[in-house]
Amino acid sequence: MAYIKTPTYVKYKQLTKKSYSLSPYSYKIFDSRNTNYSMLKDLIVDNTLTKGEEVGSTSYTRNSHCYFMRTKTLQEDFLLPVLDDQESIVPILPSKFKSLNITKGDILLSKDANIGEAGYVTKDLSNHTLSGGLYKFRIINGLEHYVFAFVKNSFFKEQVYNMTSKGATIKHAKDKWLKAKIPYPNQANKEDVIKYISLLMKAAIQREEKIKEKHRSIIELIDLELKNNQNNGAFDYVFPRISNMLNSYRIDAGFYCEELLRQQYLIENYSNGFNDFSSSGFRFKRGQNLQVSQIGKSIYSDVEEEGFYKLIRPLNLTNYGTVGKYEYLGNPNKLKEINPGEIVFSAEGSIGKFHVFIDVDKKTITNIHGITIYNESNNNITESIFIGNFLSYLKNTGVLDYISVGGQGGSLAQKYWKHLKFPNFPYDKKEEIARYYYNQVEGETTNIDISNFEKNDEKIIIESGILQLDKQLKEIKKEIDKAVYNVAMDQEVIIDFSFFKKLL
Repeated sequence: MAYIKTPTYVKYKQLTKKSYSLSPYSYKIFDSRNTNYSMLKDLIVDNTLTKGEEVGSTSYTRNSHCYFMRTKTLQEDFLLPVLDDQESIVPILPSKFKSLNITKGDILLSKDANIGEAGYVTKDLSNHTLSGGLYKFRIINGLEHYVFAFVKNSFFKEQVYNMTSKGATIKHAKDKWLKAKIPYPNQANKEDVIKYISLLMKAAIQREEKIKEKHRSIIELIDLELKNNQNNGAFDYVFPRISNMLNSYRIDAGFYCEELLRQQYLIENYSNGFNDFSSSGFRFKRGQNLQVSQIGKSIYSDVEEEGFYKLIRPLNLTNYGTVGKYEYLGNPNKLKEINPGEIVFSAEGSIGKFHVFIDVDKKTITNIHGITIYNESNNNITESIFIGNFLSYLKNTGVLDYISVGGQGGSLAQKYWKHLKFPNFPYDKKEEIARYYYNQVEGETTNIDISNFEKNDEKIIIESGILQLDKQLKEIKKEIDKAVYNVAMDQEVIIDFSFFKKLL
């Protein structure tokens, strides 16, 4: 929902006030009709506003218990800081570490680069510090989740963007963001509306946190199964020989490093054996080529349109097996659709991101940059979930980085997949892994109100699989966006939990 408006015409007096500027940007206005508001600076708890400091790249190190958070830690598709991405978090020398006492309930905000982006802290991060482009602060008690609902919304970001001068390659908001408005509802049940928005934001945060937790559980399950079921013998690193290079046609050092060979040995020495990709029953195919020369002209949209294809690009996949955001494409042709049980895998750039399509909507497609993995012999969902998550495990252990080639994030072309090994886990272990990823649950969906929402929601959050949690999260975000818009425009917010039925 856009809040910045550009007028269709301007008066002469307006031109004179703007030094006769003919740039449309000079006359854009931020449209918020609610005059009952506080500035963000008045909602921040005293003495909690803290700015990060740059440490310099000379302070970066390979391993440390102290971490430096870049502005990329805060991303549009995530409510929480991204703490498991090496582009976002950098280990630094303990001697250069400055404690900022980042604790649960803090809000982090970027004033530079990805201007106005924010994240909610859900655990103590005493061993993390912030870059100079980031602030941390706390909101006064009782309004934490309500205020964050606005700060994370385009309502806040467009305000700050409109306050900031145009023209710089990287925009800097300085301290102007402190003057951003946080509106309050004016209707008779305004306290209930504040609680309603707060409950929705809290439920969304809990789901994102649980998605990351369940993904970690999958990685740990795989790791324990491998390490606890090894044949006799110990790994012994041997330097590569010319024969190894002649067989593999690889001379890059990473391909023969001890870390990669140790991880490969763990799989090859698994007591139940292993397969390479070609003997696993799965095959590759490329996504749809979207070039005009192939499918003609298309219409692209960020919002769902009737009759459009739902487009999932590999760059929009996350590290947790979910889709960060969808795009929509209008095209009259019959395009190559994704089928249930198929896996879309990112093999270029951010290698290792994946999504297993189970309850897939009709007219869902990916582009040619996405490798689609399918089982040619059967359509067993559990097997597909295992393959997708094991690829994620290989990403987490560094295997995919070592096997891939090239810069800019690298490329894992199909000819390099022969080097990937997949253990023959017992089927019940695969099912256990699959339940973390996909697990449909039942819950109370009628007679839900402010007083019992959290109680009913708790069971759903605990038992739902990653895919269900992600679907629920997207629905809740839509409800938050609607409520924030209505408050900003001084329109009535209807407290309605009927959308809750869509969560299951």
